[in-house]
Amino acid sequence: MGRADARRAQGREARRAKGGGIRRLFTWRKILGTFFGLCLLGMGALAALYMYVDVPEANAQAEKQSNVYKYSDGTLLARSNSEVNREIVDLGVVPKSVQHAFVAAENKSFYRDQGIDLKGTARGLFNTLSGKGKQGGSTITQQYVKNYYLTQDQTVTRKLKELVISLKVDQRTEKDDILAGYLNTVYYGRGASGIQAAAQAYYGVDAKDLDTSQGAYLAALLQAPSQYDWANATPTGKKLVKARWAYTLDNMVDEGWLDKAERDGMTFPVPKSPKAAPGMEGQTGYLVEAANDEMKQQGVTEEMLDAGGWTITLNIDKKRQKQLEKSVDRQLESHLDRKGNKVDATVQAGATSVDPKTGKVVALYGGVGATEHWYNNATRQDYQPASTFKPLVLASALENESTTQNGDLIGLNTVYDGTSKRPVVGSDTPFAPQNEDDVSYDSPTVQSAMDKSINSVFAQMVVDVTPSAVKRTALGMGVPDKNFPERPAITLGTMNASTWDMAGVYATLDNHGKKVTPTIVKSAEHRDHTMEPVDGVGGQAISRASADTVTKALTEVVDLGSGHEANTSAYDAAGKTGTSENNKAAWFAAYTPELTTVVALYGESPKEGGGQVSLTGTANSGRANGGGFPAKIWADYTLGALGGGSDATFDLRGVERGETAVTETPSEEPTPSETPSETPSEEPTPSETPSETPSETAPTPSDTPSETPTWTPSGTPSTTKDPEDGGAQPPGERPGADTLPGQ
Repeated sequence: MGRADARRAQGREARRAKGGGIRRLFTWRKILGTFFGLCLLGMGALAALYMYVDVPEANAQAEKQSNVYKYSDGTLLARSNSEVNREIVDLGVVPKSVQHAFVAAENKSFYRDQGIDLKGTARGLFNTLSGKGKQGGSTITQQYVKNYYLTQDQTVTRKLKELVISLKVDQRTEKDDILAGYLNTVYYGRGASGIQAAAQAYYGVDAKDLDTSQGAYLAALLQAPSQYDWANATPTGKKLVKARWAYTLDNMVDEGWLDKAERDGMTFPVPKSPKAAPGMEGQTGYLVEAANDEMKQQGVTEEMLDAGGWTITLNIDKKRQKQLEKSVDRQLESHLDRKGNKVDATVQAGATSVDPKTGKVVALYGGVGATEHWYNNATRQDYQPASTFKPLVLASALENESTTQNGDLIGLNTVYDGTSKRPVVGSDTPFAPQNEDDVSYDSPTVQSAMDKSINSVFAQMVVDVTPSAVKRTALGMGVPDKNFPERPAITLGTMNASTWDMAGVYATLDNHGKKVTPTIVKSAEHRDHTMEPVDGVGGQAISRASADTVTKALTEVVDLGSGHEANTSAYDAAGKTGTSENNKAAWFAAYTPELTTVVALYGESPKEGGGQVSLTGTANSGRANGGGFPAKIWADYTLGALGGGSDATFDLRGVERGETAVTETPSEEPTPSETPSETPSEEPTPSETPSETPSETAPTPSDTPSETPTWTPSGTPSTTKDPEDGGAQPPGERPGADTLPGQ
């Protein structure tokens, strides 16, 4: 043997020795032992992890929901909470075939497995470690756990927690509850979280109305919501989602959840184009605010509302709401130059429309837009209702069977002294308001005084009834007790009220004296809470005879008086105009047998801090009054809201005519009587100066005054007259003095 052969032999021996060592090190026994050891170690680690990790509380985002607001017909008005579009529904609401579609698409073994997929989880862990992102399968239970209890973080720690919590949840929770949680938390695209929001976003229906084919599409979406959204999908995306939709239905057939013949007859359900979720712009914010305020009054706390989950159906009639908005635009906004005219920039409109038989608020106008003018002009209570209060003075006189100073029963035919600036008789508080344009009337009846809104007549009437009795009647009919002193000036509406308040008051007249409370919430549903809606109709606030008598008086105001702008043969109407002190607010409150609506204009300073300002000069039309823009808006809206008109007429019973004797002695030197050929457009603000020639029976501020003193803020008498109000007011009665200066 040569040296070369020897070296080769030595090499073979060395390799055999080395191989033998390796074989001794990696024997099958040792390999199996190591494998089982690692398995035991892994099982021990899992057992420790199982003991260590507990089921946590739900994450805040998973339970967060939006509140859904709907019109009375069920169509969507708005969703609150822009952070999440979710409305949780019970599984029983979702059709069984739709439930099965999700199981067929995501986890066919859901009803049989123990909540986890070890192979899929291992694949997910590997992809996470290798940086491949979200690839890897999970059961429905695991996806529910991830969405409801954990986060979307792609980490090994989160994956391991998901595995353990899923095992525990599957042991402790019914499968139907897991499926419900999954359907309500998963994200479907288009900003929709949960199946209810998804059903609305893609098909414009509630989850309960989804069919099997639509459910299969929503289930197919979950694999890639953005890529599979039909509205935005590429041709490849559309092909893929149709294939997944078909895969889902085929799995349903395999599981016995769908008949094959039915499956073969199905066509792909193309979803609707996406729409932006309604925000709070325009009138929407005002409607939502009014609904929330009413819910709070019914015991729903701010915290309960903020948590979401409410489905709130409003009484708002979608068509009438749009009509009211159009009427304000057409009859007011189109005439204003808000940028070029300083007065026009101050004009704010508000309106409330009520069904007098139910109290339902069917339309509401809160301002130019909730995102531009945050204060709701329909519900604000910082302006005076002015002479829209006069019908309540008459109602109280009728209800209390009041008499004049001469003992005559007050009714529509009762005659009063219509002298402008005539001091009232029988009051400890002097009061002598001026009539429109300082016009005096020769012995007008109550009906005529209502037509022309004669201040001196109603000033005396409130004294005849007594301010306390008038206030009691007004409160019972719905006027709020805000800045409501028991003094003669209340006849001119010097308290504070909103169009919402006055709509309830006038609806009570419309409803023959039965108390009407405006209510905007038709129903409010929540899985965990309840709310009892407001009952819009109560008992008799005043008798039918009293209410119907006032209605009779107000029909003539529309036919012949200051509300003639609302007169039309298309419907039967009754109403009253009103303009507050210094022309800061103008009102028209009126009703037909089917609809009660109050419209108001407010002068509000656009400067920081607001403040009430005069409406005089609005749209370059001089003095704004209730018979102008408010009456025109009312008429335009009512005609449209009634579908072009109505044959309904007022059913008036027991109208009280009263007695006709002249109730006060005219002054020895009366102001010349004047009955204008044209009806005054509106009642003025209260006078601050009694007549220079008062009646004999009227008390005077002094025995021999040379000029009646006015009341100044300092309390010092002054002879200065307010040129806009037309005169001065004696001490003790300052109409409107308690008015809030601003918002």
